[in-house]
Amino acid sequence: MSVALTKKNEVAAQDVVTADKSKLSDLWKKEDWLAVWIGFILIIAAAISVITGNFDFSAAKFETWGNGVSLLDQLNGAFFGKLALTALVLGVLFSAGAALKGESLKKYIPAYFTLFVLAVIVRLISAEFTLNRYLEWAFWALIVGLVVSNTVGVPNWLRPAVQTEYYIKAGLVIMGFSVLFSNIVNFGLYGLGIAWIVTPIVIIFMWYFGTRVLKMDNKSLVITVSTATAVCGTSAAIAVGASSKAKKTDLSLAVSISIIFTVLMMVFEPIIIRAVGLGEVMGGALIGGTVDSTGAVTVAGTVLGEKAQTVAVLVKSIQNILIGFIAFAVAVFFSTHVEKTADGKANVSASEIWYRLPKFIIGFFAASLIASFIFVPTVGSDTVSAINKVLDQYKNWAFVLAFTSIGLDTNFREIKEQFQGGKPLILYVVGQLFNIVLTFLAVYLLLSGKFFPLPTLA
Repeated sequence: MSVALTKKNEVAAQDVVTADKSKLSDLWKKEDWLAVWIGFILIIAAAISVITGNFDFSAAKFETWGNGVSLLDQLNGAFFGKLALTALVLGVLFSAGAALKGESLKKYIPAYFTLFVLAVIVRLISAEFTLNRYLEWAFWALIVGLVVSNTVGVPNWLRPAVQTEYYIKAGLVIMGFSVLFSNIVNFGLYGLGIAWIVTPIVIIFMWYFGTRVLKMDNKSLVITVSTATAVCGTSAAIAVGASSKAKKTDLSLAVSISIIFTVLMMVFEPIIIRAVGLGEVMGGALIGGTVDSTGAVTVAGTVLGEKAQTVAVLVKSIQNILIGFIAFAVAVFFSTHVEKTADGKANVSASEIWYRLPKFIIGFFAASLIASFIFVPTVGSDTVSAINKVLDQYKNWAFVLAFTSIGLDTNFREIKEQFQGGKPLILYVVGQLFNIVLTFLAVYLLLSGKFFPLPTLA
């Protein structure tokens, strides 16, 4: 125990030294900044493509197949052309970043294209009709990676491309462009009350429950599970996992638990809401505030009705805006209160906070602000939506590369050890129940019509 603590303190002390040596070259040598530039290059390319209409920059996407729809019908020249474009664009950008980080292109490039083939298999599987309805692509990315890792094993020549955080960070910068602050206006104070007040309370509750009641030592896992539960599952877990420097196994476990319960809640929550007669507006808001995945929120809201779907998506969209703020807060909290220096003191210097802050969060916010306050007023919301439609697939491909990498870097024994006697599962279940109760109280207060006038929805 003392040896492990000593090593941890040595790492923390080294981080402080590194923080003092931050320099201008970090902008083109450090992974966080490289992810920002990769994200913005893709945003610029997508914007030029849509606004000028001179070329098609859209990435490949497997349309839903099965249930009478043949997969072969979409495997044509145009599809393979887009697939080649996707592989090449991401390959060039990620390879350039790898070179700037000082890695060998001779090793990275063949490893990347092999990883991309695995990502294609993931997208193919997750587009199947039944699987597409109930399980997210993140689940299948983990499974494909885990199957390879726990059967034939990951060959050494493939490991240079297994860079989870690199792909995740670039994907989150791209995602920032779709998080429009104008969503707040659409549902006003109602959405803010449900999404922005409840969410932090749930995270704080789960943090104290996990660390004080369950006495979980892995604080990165606690905060990652807490945020995945309170905000939006996969995306929130990714951002906060990076901020808290969670291990790949922590992220894999948090996402796996989130996905399993998202499927259950997506199916059963609308049934329960309808049975108790909650109504479309209140029911949709409850779904938006408690179901983790945005896709699952849309499906569950649709079950209740068109108005419920609109409310559910609005609440979840407003909640998603919190991702960047929470990731920033977690980075500051972990550097000032959780991680200690060699002398046992907290890392509280401004330089240390800056060093610990995931720079891709800056890119996330910048992309969101540019989209909300420059692009929307200049080219209109329809054009921004079209740009986001292009970017959405690049973001998904980046995330698939990331989650396949997690699977490749994880074995079942490590995941089993992470369960710590089932504590992460208990943390999620208790936290989600608390989330449901608190969200229902907020929904009843704001949208029952007994305390405030109901919002006008189209």
